[in-house]
Amino acid sequence: MKKVKIGTQTAQVGDTDELSQAVADELQALIQSRAAEGKMAVLGLATGKTPLPLYAELIRRHRDEGLSFKNVVSFNLDEYEGLGRDHERSYWAEMWKNLFDHVDIDPANVAVPPSIYDDAEEAALGYGKQIWDAGGIDWQLLGIGGEGHIGFNEKGSAATSLTRRVKLAQKTIEDAAKSFGGEENVPTHAITMGVETILRARRIVLMARGVAKQKIVYRAMAGEVGSEVPASFLQEHGNVGWFLDYDAARSPKNVRN
Repeated sequence: MKKVKIGTQTAQVGDTDELSQAVADELQALIQSRAAEGKMAVLGLATGKTPLPLYAELIRRHRDEGLSFKNVVSFNLDEYEGLGRDHERSYWAEMWKNLFDHVDIDPANVAVPPSIYDDAEEAALGYGKQIWDAGGIDWQLLGIGGEGHIGFNEKGSAATSLTRRVKLAQKTIEDAAKSFGGEENVPTHAITMGVETILRARRIVLMARGVAKQKIVYRAMAGEVGSEVPASFLQEHGNVGWFLDYDAARSPKNVRN
């Protein structure tokens, strides 16, 4: 692992295994310190391909080293509208498949935004209230979308945005099309934590891997702060960790358009 300065931000750079180990170390330290204090660790977690190696490492530590999740409360960033929890592409199902089914977390302590509801505003407000009632998020994990979205906060999302229903950008739908068997099967809306909701977390960790993330990572870390690239708002948070693989950390000057 090495440190790389990008704009005003400093990234931890390594291969996939090194990133997973480093982030797992940080997360384990938080969980265990809270447990020693008799407190719950409130986590904000993400889906997608990027965190899968991290989740595999956490599962290994639980299985082989006794890392317990009994004092963990988890809030997921977002959820597709209309799928329901039984749908294999729902984020509820993905989180259980890729992490929760393999550790000792209390199911009552797992929260994912609702997928089916009668009133979207009421559903979003209710999820936001759950987070505040838990004392806010101690540690928030993020990936980054191709146009800079965090959660489903697409281009144009305000820094003051809270948990809400959003319309997904066409690129987000295109990126998800393969896993859904075609664009026509991808939901057009979702509920997401807002930018402000995310920025209220006491610690934020963003992970990015791959050549395709080079330009947007650079814009998020070194570009103008604003709603054009929602991830750029992280520059204004006082406790952000950027964890990048070697491809994602390369200068965009070396990337052909």
